[in-house]
Amino acid sequence: MTLAFPLGSVGHSLTLMRGVWHDHIETFNLDGTPLPHDPWAGAPGDSPFDNLVYIDFDGENYQQTNVTFRGRPFHARSFTAKYKDGKLYFDKLGPEAPQHIGISGGVGILWFLSENNTDEPLSRYSEPDCITLDGYDRRTRMTALYRNGVAVRTLTAKGVRVASTCERRVDFDPRGADGPVHDVRSVTKVYMKENG
Repeated sequence: MTLAFPLGSVGHSLTLMRGVWHDHIETFNLDGTPLPHDPWAGAPGDSPFDNLVYIDFDGENYQQTNVTFRGRPFHARSFTAKYKDGKLYFDKLGPEAPQHIGISGGVGILWFLSENNTDEPLSRYSEPDCITLDGYDRRTRMTALYRNGVAVRTLTAKGVRVASTCERRVDFDPRGADGPVHDVRSVTKVYMKENG
């Protein structure tokens, strides 16, 4: 399916990102030294680790499922969003979560972040993502994580496209080859007061 969006728009970049990616992920202390265990993430664990990232976009509906398959225990998380008025609006990520959006940073560059930086739950957890596409088959995702209003670590994911569509699970998906690609939408509690 070919979707027509202006060059550099959110819709254009989402169209380019469709498919399945193998991301190799590393976490770092703020001084750049490797962080072998990340205690602050929404899903804490060791680093480096590897995810499969399934991305579907039909021009309006966006679905993403991350499946950890190496370096950390198996974990799957799914997100959904709608594209409207030139932005991507994520469905609520969990209790007390602010509205998250996807915006453009130019051709092949997406930002996933909160729409309003004054929302009180962001003082407990904030992790803006910047994703850049390098040609057809490579991408980089970088984040900075804030806990209780303080920057605590960075993360870099280097991805390679392993399938151009999400019609089926890839052979090395730890969930097995059969079954739906996307799971039930995940809910996080990192924005709640008692978890801050």
